[in-house]
Amino acid sequence: MKRNLFSIKGKTIVVTGGLGQIGSSYCKTLGEYGANIVILDLSEYNLEPSHNTTQLIDKGQAIYIKTDITNKNSLSDALKKMESKFGPPNGLINNAGLDSPPHSSSKSNGPFEDYDEDIWDKVIDVNLKGVFLSCQIIGSAMANNGQGSIINIGSIYGMLSPDQRLYEYRKELGEVFFKPIAYSASKSGIYGLSRYLATYWAKNNVRVNTLTLGGVFNNQDKEFLDEYHKKVPLGRMAKSQEYGGSIIFLLSEASSYMTGANMVMDGGLSAW
Repeated sequence: MKRNLFSIKGKTIVVTGGLGQIGSSYCKTLGEYGANIVILDLSEYNLEPSHNTTQLIDKGQAIYIKTDITNKNSLSDALKKMESKFGPPNGLINNAGLDSPPHSSSKSNGPFEDYDEDIWDKVIDVNLKGVFLSCQIIGSAMANNGQGSIINIGSIYGMLSPDQRLYEYRKELGEVFFKPIAYSASKSGIYGLSRYLATYWAKNNVRVNTLTLGGVFNNQDKEFLDEYHKKVPLGRMAKSQEYGGSIIFLLSEASSYMTGANMVMDGGLSAW
């Protein structure tokens, strides 16, 4: 009988930011493959019955733990709760992150020269320190158990500088908008953190990889979409569910010899 290289059935997988658009899509895919799912999110769990995570929680395949990933004690408490429910974690998807969406205040989306220091601190705190602490607490549990896979979610804006020309249409509307620096800087830091831990925990059979995502469709302005699509060889933004296969690959034995790597899924944007 052939073994299923992509099996994650019965494994306990932690997803930070698991209530959001992409995080909940990961949870849905993990549920379809039979994983036990631990959703860590700072948001209150008050979702519609149609939300990706609701049925998983209702049938006991997933648990939600309100967690502040920038707080070490909060993460330690979450680890105890997940271990009492599902046992030790087998995988961690560091998905939670902050960005400055297009309709944020000018303090977060204004020119670099005026970029607000408090906003910089908040984005770096969640996007980089939060990943560091999540790895420190949950990753250490996997290292102590001698197995595990960590996926740190990166962004093309951690590899490449944002193309500010995508937002020229905002200026024509009389608005000031620049894709801000903190998101790019924080996502760039993910690569170094992943490589460090990949070598540090190799002896413990814990693999650490980065998954770099391209833009995901979320009802953006038509003007933005038109310009973004021109930059992507596949001619469109990603659908949230299209990243599910990469998650299964990186968590399973199919990628057993892969660590310290950066897997890029951007529709070909970075290819030209």
